[in-house]
Amino acid sequence: MISDLTEQEDSLTVQWIIPIIQGFVQIEEVVLSPRECLGSEGLWGSQFSLEVEELDSPYSDPQTHPHPQPRFLLVLISRRSRHRAGMRYKRRGLDSQGNVANFVETEQMVYSGHSVISFVQIRASVPVFWSQQGYRYNPRPRLDRSEEETKPVFKAHFKEQLKLYQKQVIVNLVKQTGPEQLVGSAYLRQVEALQDPHLLYVSFDFHQHW
Repeated sequence: MISDLTEQEDSLTVQWIIPIIQGFVQIEEVVLSPRECLGSEGLWGSQFSLEVEELDSPYSDPQTHPHPQPRFLLVLISRRSRHRAGMRYKRRGLDSQGNVANFVETEQMVYSGHSVISFVQIRASVPVFWSQQGYRYNPRPRLDRSEEETKPVFKAHFKEQLKLYQKQVIVNLVKQTGPEQLVGSAYLRQVEALQDPHLLYVSFDFHQHW
């Protein structure tokens, strides 16, 4: 909706643009308070408590706080894609442009002193052409296109993913038995056909670890 403004070279247009996301943002300062001290050299015990403080509390300054408690800033940001959004069971798999249903990117950042650590995780529907019909609980999935029809779109999807994230570890949580196996097996076959060294595929059936 704002592409006409963002594509303008006039810097004044920035003043009229408000970036928004559909998602979640939380920022907290976390203080680690050791409960026990083991040994004469001050080795911390294995038990710790987490205390969340308000953001206006100052970070520890060695000059003013000779014995500061370990603390860090924790930032969590989740963004849901506007592409192929929809209700659960009613929106599944890929579209013809390689967009995946219910795509959410979550980034966790930890700020400690001058260091920043970031971990990005995404979740989405299995990126093949599939759907679930009916209104009953957990309707049976079905494949809507052949493997050959899926290949170019599957490739386009991960081309965009690797452009954004460089490398990816794919964790397939689909149940490896029963009706869901149809979709999980189709996913694995597409990964094997793609043969991209930047993708690591892991199948994890959490039903077996429940």
